Amino acid sequence: MFKNPITSEAEELGPKKPRLKKLIIKNFRSIGEEGVEIDLDEIVVLVGPNNVGKSSILRAYELVMLGDNKAAMLTIEDFPNRQTINHPIIELYTVVYDNSPGEKWIIDDNGEKLVKERWTWNSPNVRPIRFGWLARENRWATSEDKQKVPWGAANIAKSKRPEPHRVSAFDSPEEQGKEIVKLLKSYLTDKVKEFTADGEEETDEQLEYKQLIKSVKKLQNKIVEKSQNEIEEIEKDLTELISKVFPGYSIKFDAKPENEIDKAITWFKEQPDLLMGPKSGYQSTIDRQGSGARRTLLWTALRLISEHKAKEGKPHLLLIDEPEICLHPNATRAAREVLYDLPKAGNWQVMLTTHSPIFIDISKDNTTIIRVQKSDGGRVRATTIYRPDKANLTEDDRLNLKLMNIYDPYFAEFFFGGRTIIVEGDTEYSAFNYVKSVNDSLNDIHIIRARGKASIVTVIKILNQFGVNYSVLHDTDKPKAVRKDGSEITNPAWTNNKKILSAVNEKDSSVTIRLVASKGSFEDAYLDSQLSGDKPYNALNEMVKQESSFKEISTLLDALINFEKDLPGGAIEWSSISDLEKLF
Repeated sequence: MFKNPITSEAEELGPKKPRLKKLIIKNFRSIGEEGVEIDLDEIVVLVGPNNVGKSSILRAYELVMLGDNKAAMLTIEDFPNRQTINHPIIELYTVVYDNSPGEKWIIDDNGEKLVKERWTWNSPNVRPIRFGWLARENRWATSEDKQKVPWGAANIAKSKRPEPHRVSAFDSPEEQGKEIVKLLKSYLTDKVKEFTADGEEETDEQLEYKQLIKSVKKLQNKIVEKSQNEIEEIEKDLTELISKVFPGYSIKFDAKPENEIDKAITWFKEQPDLLMGPKSGYQSTIDRQGSGARRTLLWTALRLISEHKAKEGKPHLLLIDEPEICLHPNATRAAREVLYDLPKAGNWQVMLTTHSPIFIDISKDNTTIIRVQKSDGGRVRATTIYRPDKANLTEDDRLNLKLMNIYDPYFAEFFFGGRTIIVEGDTEYSAFNYVKSVNDSLNDIHIIRARGKASIVTVIKILNQFGVNYSVLHDTDKPKAVRKDGSEITNPAWTNNKKILSAVNEKDSSVTIRLVASKGSFEDAYLDSQLSGDKPYNALNEMVKQESSFKEISTLLDALINFEKDLPGGAIEWSSISDLEKLF
């Protein structure tokens, strides 16, 4: 189940805010009639090759938030194959925490209040038509219904959903500059709302603010009162003019003071300028800065937001394309942490596209990974390949993942597709990569080095969600270990064999896994000499010098990706502990 943006560590952040739960897209750009379905989490990472529709998914939410704006119109380029036979459709599911949409629109979804909306574009260059889902009648509203949409007017409905902040890697400098300013303005606006909100204990600043509002209201009443004679004269003149066209009509100019003056006050100008340059020199707007400066400012703004836990303010959704672009390698991990920390602010969700495994951190429990790809027939599919609530990870699993992420920044590379093999250690990882380096047909193989049997179990739990075949290679080890005093005890490494088998047996019935063990250890089974010191490097040396070792390991790798192939003599395929016990 989705982990609410109001996390346990941020339960004091005030009332819960609306959040997105699902996005469905059909007949939009390269996405066809079958459509794609995106389950939203605090962090959603879209992975997949170029030109498969990842950016179109980000654009879809941005479109529906434009409401009746002309910018919400589509061109013929947005219709599949540039034909209007099939109409683009975008559906949005929003979780709400009040009854403001109206009871008829609210679905009880496992205790949460869910509202469904649908936008349809019947032709290019026209505004979309929005309909809501009538929960009691279990159907979409139509043009025949008296009430067609929840919340009524588009602008009111828009205010009830998370505000989008789209950061495209290929936007013009002007557009990038506007988005950075918009992010900073949203931060400042939330700070002001927090500052002006009522609390159990009012600060001196809040008392000063209330005194200011009281003084403004007093001045406002005086101004309206002194203007009354002029108002009456205006009413009289207007009445005389209008009665010539509409006899018996009169005009009343309602100039009562604004009751909610605090909401009418604008603290910042509509389009703030963000200037940058030497303190004592010329400072220009951000769009005139280089791409490096703009991206640095973007990450600075996001870090500022992520470190501020907002008690007030509306929810937001960051839509960011390829955050790794223009980032120095040393800054990549820091940028990833900024994105993962953003939901901790209490009112943010993040959806990003990336080609960098460094931007995937599955040690966190708020991350959904979705692979977007095209079939041979050109059909776009979006497959949820990882959700933390389905992986059933233990605290030890999360620690394993965290350590693997730290030790190997490219650990998550297997999320991007290809054939996958889990191995236990660095020696087999290095040996298999050497075989790959001399065989171009093996480039799509991902070798995951778990660095220990316990971590193999963790990776299996993740791969079981992929719905694709994979293989596992580990050492058998021995059932018993010998203490210094000569007594025998159960070998902990042997115990992990049972855990590996248990994790493999949790796979879906449609998935095939080849579970293989190296007899004793990888070095014992496939290399002619005992290795000492730097095992991975020495193993590569032996493979270069000894053709027999190279052939054995090549045969093993081939069998791990082609399950019908025979294993070399040093390996055993097993499906029960007794299969391994027979070796000892």
